[in-house]
Amino acid sequence: MPISPRPRPRLLTRPSVGAERNLRDTLRDERTGGVLLLVGALAALVWANASPGTYRAVSDTVVGPAALHLDLSLAHWASDGLLAIFFFVVGLELKREMVVGELRHVRTAVLPAVAAVGGMLVPAGIYLAVNLTRPDGAPVGWAVPTATDIAFAVGVLALVGRGLPVALRAFLLTLAVVDDLLAIVVIAVAYTDHVAVGLLAGALVAVAAFGVALARGLRSPWLLVPLALAAWGLLHASGVHATIAGVLLGFAVPASPGSARHPRATTAGTVEDADPGRPDGSLAERYEHVWRPVSAGLAVPVFALFAAGVTIAPETLGAALGDPVAQGVALGLVLGKPLGILGATWLLARFTRARLAPGLSWADVLAVGALAGIGFTVSLLVGVLAFGEGSAHDEHVVVAVLAASVVAAAIGSVLLAWRSRVHTARAADVTADDRPDGAANR
Repeated sequence: MPISPRPRPRLLTRPSVGAERNLRDTLRDERTGGVLLLVGALAALVWANASPGTYRAVSDTVVGPAALHLDLSLAHWASDGLLAIFFFVVGLELKREMVVGELRHVRTAVLPAVAAVGGMLVPAGIYLAVNLTRPDGAPVGWAVPTATDIAFAVGVLALVGRGLPVALRAFLLTLAVVDDLLAIVVIAVAYTDHVAVGLLAGALVAVAAFGVALARGLRSPWLLVPLALAAWGLLHASGVHATIAGVLLGFAVPASPGSARHPRATTAGTVEDADPGRPDGSLAERYEHVWRPVSAGLAVPVFALFAAGVTIAPETLGAALGDPVAQGVALGLVLGKPLGILGATWLLARFTRARLAPGLSWADVLAVGALAGIGFTVSLLVGVLAFGEGSAHDEHVVVAVLAASVVAAAIGSVLLAWRSRVHTARAADVTADDRPDGAANR
């Protein structure tokens, strides 16, 4: 009896119910977040060029207790403190994706993971190719063009990609989340010069206490906020970038369905649900709903206000154009990201004999890859870590990241709008074909 051929696996199939729910939550909030991020960046550019003296004076203003080694400039508070909130939300997204989303199973996690790795290796390779062949190159900035800005990318997707299949939109979200995870690993490993092991252990103990408290139903902010601040402060003092504390705390939040239920004894001795309208919701989902507006509406725009302020003078632009650092960053984001994501996805399909889901094409993957070239938030942060604030390379990195992100957003928007029209027309044709004869003329 002949054996029937094994069906080929499909890439970019419709996501699970949990993944679709994550996608809807993110799209709902990140559209506004992307606009506010853009406002913060534009305000920084206007302020830094209209009054560079006051901009620098405010950025360099030191506040905080010196006894705790927290006498930091406002710019440092924005990058080390406020961005910890952003990374906390990223940690919550990752936890939800791993528990109920696309990263739950190897079968659905492998594609965005492989695409994210390709989307980091190729930009890093382009950057190194430019900088290792030039005497004035700076290879230390290789990680700057490897990151994708979730707020901007998903915001653009929400505006121009309404007609895209759900699977493709979920692919971009999961890809960006994995990309952020890899960027976090790079920040923790590549840009940490020294580590005080005792302080790092103290930070991990605080994170563990935070997770145990949540698991036991102890959710009072009077307990959780001090534990979170202790974890952040100890990690900052240990030498590891303090934003990593946000990710660890996000991972410590339960994400299993029903974990948002908070049982408490009533006067009758029974147990009631604190969230009866969402009995299947997770605590990670609830915290993400609470903290995402703070991240998108305050933390990231304020970080952009202090990170994107570069004086756009002819000499600055000319120096940036001739700097291999700026060239590597721009080429890595605009060309490296789409080539890396498309190439990695194609190789996965080639060696696993998988095929794209029906109705999708490689042009869709290219469009998503182009949009992933928006590097803004994490790219600016890595630039500061690699070169330090106030250096010539630091200014050139800001110029390159801003310019490349704008170009990537424009190219991605055009491609996604085109693919959205194609999919919308295709869906309309299918709907018309399914109607009874004459129904279209009624």
